[in-house]
Amino acid sequence: MSEHHQSKSPIIAFSMRLRELISLVAVLCWTLLPAQQTAVYTDPLVDYHKAVELFQNKQYLAAQNLFSNLEQTTSDENMRAECAYYVANCAVRLNQQNADALVERFVNDYPNSIRRNEAYLEVADYYFVNGKYAYSRKWYERVDPDDLSPKARERFDFNNGYALFSGKQMEEARNYFERVSTSQEYGSQAKYYLGYIAYQQEDYDNANIYFQQVSGIDRYAEGMSYFQADMNFKLGNFQQAIDLALEQLDAADARERSELSKIIGESYFNLERYAEAIPYLTEYKGKGGRWSNTDYYQLGYAHYRQKDYASAIAEFNKIVDGRNEVAQNAYYHLAESYLKLDRKQEALNAFKNASEMDFKPEIQQDAAFNYAKLSYEIGNSYQSVPEVIQGFLERYPDHPQQLEMEGLLVDSYISSRNYQAALEILEERPRAAEKQVLQKVAFLRGVELFNEGSFSEARALFDRSLEAGESGAVAVRATYWAAECDYLKGDFEAALRGYQVFRSMAASFSVPESGTIDYNQGYAYFKLQNYSAAISAFESFVGGGDDNVELVRDAHVRLGDSHFVGSAYQQAITHYGKAIDLGAPDSDYATFQRAISQGFLGETSTKISVLSAFGRDYPRSIYRDDALYELGNTYVSLDRTSEAITAYDGLLRQLPGSSYVPKTLLKKALIFENQGDSRQALSLFKRVANDFPGSEESLEAVASAKLIYIDLGEVDQYAEWVRNLDFVDIADAELEEAAYKAAEQPYLQGRSQEAMERFIAYLGQFPNGQQSLKVNFYLAQLYYGEGEKTTSRPYYQQVVDRQRSEFTEQSLARLGEIYLGESDYQGALPYLIRLEAEADFPQNVIFARTNAMKAYYETAQYEQAVEYAEKVLESPKIDRQIKADAQVIIARSAMETEDWTRARAAYTEVLKVAQGKLAAEALYRLAYFKHLDREYEASNRDIQRLASEYSGYKEYGARGLILMARNFYALEDSFQATYILESVITNFEEFPEIVDEASTELKVIKAAEAKTNSSVDTEGKQ
Repeated sequence: MSEHHQSKSPIIAFSMRLRELISLVAVLCWTLLPAQQTAVYTDPLVDYHKAVELFQNKQYLAAQNLFSNLEQTTSDENMRAECAYYVANCAVRLNQQNADALVERFVNDYPNSIRRNEAYLEVADYYFVNGKYAYSRKWYERVDPDDLSPKARERFDFNNGYALFSGKQMEEARNYFERVSTSQEYGSQAKYYLGYIAYQQEDYDNANIYFQQVSGIDRYAEGMSYFQADMNFKLGNFQQAIDLALEQLDAADARERSELSKIIGESYFNLERYAEAIPYLTEYKGKGGRWSNTDYYQLGYAHYRQKDYASAIAEFNKIVDGRNEVAQNAYYHLAESYLKLDRKQEALNAFKNASEMDFKPEIQQDAAFNYAKLSYEIGNSYQSVPEVIQGFLERYPDHPQQLEMEGLLVDSYISSRNYQAALEILEERPRAAEKQVLQKVAFLRGVELFNEGSFSEARALFDRSLEAGESGAVAVRATYWAAECDYLKGDFEAALRGYQVFRSMAASFSVPESGTIDYNQGYAYFKLQNYSAAISAFESFVGGGDDNVELVRDAHVRLGDSHFVGSAYQQAITHYGKAIDLGAPDSDYATFQRAISQGFLGETSTKISVLSAFGRDYPRSIYRDDALYELGNTYVSLDRTSEAITAYDGLLRQLPGSSYVPKTLLKKALIFENQGDSRQALSLFKRVANDFPGSEESLEAVASAKLIYIDLGEVDQYAEWVRNLDFVDIADAELEEAAYKAAEQPYLQGRSQEAMERFIAYLGQFPNGQQSLKVNFYLAQLYYGEGEKTTSRPYYQQVVDRQRSEFTEQSLARLGEIYLGESDYQGALPYLIRLEAEADFPQNVIFARTNAMKAYYETAQYEQAVEYAEKVLESPKIDRQIKADAQVIIARSAMETEDWTRARAAYTEVLKVAQGKLAAEALYRLAYFKHLDREYEASNRDIQRLASEYSGYKEYGARGLILMARNFYALEDSFQATYILESVITNFEEFPEIVDEASTELKVIKAAEAKTNSSVDTEGKQ
């Protein structure tokens, strides 16, 4: 076969003919025939010659059969030995399974045959020539080399050496090659292989000596050019390596061209001739089609030095699992490349990675500095920005930019919006606890808690802010918001004091809160029923030309109420009218109140006109029953009884669930009684008593009915009727009244424990007494006030199970609140639904709708949750946080039902009004939708904002990072994807589900990357 070598594992195939077998016919004749016999051959000898001829003509099977027959038939021992030898030799050449056994048989059966050593050698040579080197070694080991001719011995040594070489047994091979290195026939081949072995063992001096000795032989020139180029490269002779490799490049095949390109490219790289290196580094195809991290680094760095940052990034970011000096360098320059292209989020991750490796301390320090600066600029999802900067200062206290970093530390407390973490750091690190910083951070965290409805905690932080400094804008604002906390906690006196302190502060007019101080004071006075002071404050506010139309409209309503309470009806009318003209959301209330005021001024016809049209003008108003009831009363006062009855009937027909129903029935009954229609009146009185047992109206109805029965002379019928009323017991009436009064007295005096004991005793004696409804309500209120909410529940239940009364609405609200507090959303829903339908107070309607939407969501009734969320958004007067809650419910429900369009729209609205955790959730979801739309860079911008503005909400930060990793991988940035996922696994152990998700994602990416990057570890740490 032709001699040939390959560049990395050269095997020179060479043509070797087996030495021709010497005919032993003469010898055989001499041994087989007696001395006296003539030259005429016997028949067995003829067959033997024929078999030998067949063997020499490679007709092995025919020869084997003939030799085998001869061995069986001849009586001559020497001929049998020869036949056995040839039978085995034929078996070897025919690749018969029993070939080895036949050779062994020959050796064992004819131990004295001169063919023994020759047989071993012939079999070994045959296997060698056919490329079965492992088989040949088996038989060469049995050959006695000392019994070989010099020529056979050379062949034996070379073949042994090459067989060992092919089995990668280099040391043993070298021993055999050295024995024939001076051979005329095998010397050049042996030197070539000795040179290759030295090359593989990095013994370049000896490799060069051997290669130079055969350099003039063409058949070795090609392989040696590669080896010599590679050796020069490894010895640092880069230009010589380039020259040698270039000579070989054009004639090389695809695989060799790849390897030579690598030598040329890396040599140029080491000579810092980066532009020349790039095409050759690019041409390299890798080992087994895979590059290593070093390969990516060299090409990336070459592009970086050419200021081709985009191309540099494309190579650097393929470096995955790097944990060495090369990787640290690569990640540092990757970060630098990102910065050059203003891709700061990506640069942040790369600097962080480089800063966590200590192979080159100077790179580690500079990377840590840049990581801290970038964290300040764009935020950090892994840890708070103050922690990053403080950690840098502690690690490098003598850094040249120490002052700059200390300045950033102070500012980072505010810019990161991670106020809670900032407070903790201020406490842990006194060096950073400057009063000015503490004052501002405590204030901002207080505002955060205030917006979340945690007023007590917020109040404590505002006080803490004031303790840090009592002057300046922050102190002024903290004073204001502390007063706001007092107001919302119901301590109106304290709120007023806070507002007054705020007004007295010199800087109060320079802060945004000054615009609403009159409005807030007005409400505090209003709540304290100091209406004259409320009027003064509200008038000051509306006269100040405030741009907040919503507050101005509301202030006019409250001015109307304050004047109304003071009987200044004309002024009340004026302000109610202004509120209506400005489009106040509670124009229905203002219209009703204005009509009542007009009635007090004698403008009765106007009042009647307004009340008559009220239902048409405000068909969804909760004041429709008020208007109809008041309209009926007005007609009664004018003695227009038929019109009064029409108004009352309208209320009973249109609003049968109104709390005015029992009062309206009483009014109608009194009209009929005054008109002498006692039977009609009696029917209505009995209806009130039967339908609203235990209510104040029912007791009044029983008393009025009693008088009618007496007038009609039907006392026995009265007694019979009353006996069927559970709440009336004629015989025990005085005893019951005494028991109730005994319990009511300590209740009114605030002696709660005593009152509870007496109310319980009352219910034990009069469970259906006239005052039992009221007693159940009072008991419920007392237990609720003592914090025993579960104990209060059955008493509230007694109230709501009866016909509607003045206590029904508040009891429904309390029951809903109790069930919600126990997270029993299904249990709360019936009460919330009833409260929505029956509430007279707008705030209770909002409470019912808001919590019904939450309860429906928590019980996975998403369609109903959305329905109620939309009702909440339709409510005219709801604050920003409730709007955000409603939009979140819509968004979350849409997510659960996979209504992506609706979810996206809802989260967009949430982000407009939400703060804190809700805003973080909305940003994450919007980033997720952009990911689904393959808007990966836009998605990453949202996640970057999430890290910058809402880093305190770590769960959404962690989820955002996983999403960012997916975005980067879709953008073919493997480094960012894998590094971010590894960081999530390391930094967010408190969220095991998120860590599991990151681990799964990381395994998938690494498995894919390992197909093209030999440095990726798919089995090690994830």
